Amino acid sequence: MNKTLEGKIAVVAGGTRGAGRAIALALGEQGATVYVAGRSTRGNPSPMQRPETIEETAEEVTARGGQGIPVRADLTVPEDAEALFARVKREQGGRLDILINDIWGGDMLMDWGKPFWQQSLSQGLQMQKQAVSAHLISAYYAAPLLASGDKGLLIEITDGVGYKFRGNLFYSLAKISAVHIAEGLAEELKPHGVTALSLTPGFLRSEAMLDHFGVTEANWRDAAAQDPHFIASETPAYIGRAVAALAADPNVARKNGLSLSTWALSEEYDFTDADGSRPHWGRYFAATFPGQDGQA
Repeated sequence: MNKTLEGKIAVVAGGTRGAGRAIALALGEQGATVYVAGRSTRGNPSPMQRPETIEETAEEVTARGGQGIPVRADLTVPEDAEALFARVKREQGGRLDILINDIWGGDMLMDWGKPFWQQSLSQGLQMQKQAVSAHLISAYYAAPLLASGDKGLLIEITDGVGYKFRGNLFYSLAKISAVHIAEGLAEELKPHGVTALSLTPGFLRSEAMLDHFGVTEANWRDAAAQDPHFIASETPAYIGRAVAALAADPNVARKNGLSLSTWALSEEYDFTDADGSRPHWGRYFAATFPGQDGQA
């Protein structure tokens, strides 16, 4: 395999599971050194109480041909973020080529069944802390390293393209903020040769989502009986391949500040999902919810 990212240094913030893990693995497959940052370590899970750990992700990165380095960090804590990027600077001679901000952990904070003012204020604010403040903190300490290098890349992982309302105010604010963070960073980092953009998957068939529906990757289609839209879902590998394609693109600066999607990039860069299919959530959403131009 052509190691298109050999010699590149990446940090995946929120690389424990789901999209973050898949992104770390895809970068590793292309030869990158990947620092996998997150809260869940062996014997010390995050409050989400999921079984996946940063050590597992890092080991799989190495197994796929890269170099995986697990770093326990709660990126809502500035001192943890500062220590993470100080370590990268120390170990990599001041170099950082790629930052992926995929910090989330908000599933347990969601309440889709109530209007904004009847939800838990503390949980809603905690969501902003984890999905907005943590992204800003991570970018704050990463930016000097990215700016001192050559053609750095910063990707904000979000849910949905652009600024349309996402159906829940707390959730929508968190996810739209990632889009604007990318736009703002695109302007501030452009003079230093750094490209910043946001990227969304479609309906993500993550480990947690499979567990939620009581299915596995082998029989995931059975979950469409509970939610018919799940039939258009995609594996985390899809967004992993999208990020790897962006990172390997010598002309990625043309996408500076844009809000991008896995389904559109799959057509541009000609990659598929893990099973060889090419899910297109944007097309599915437009056909299923005509007049609601919120995802494509």
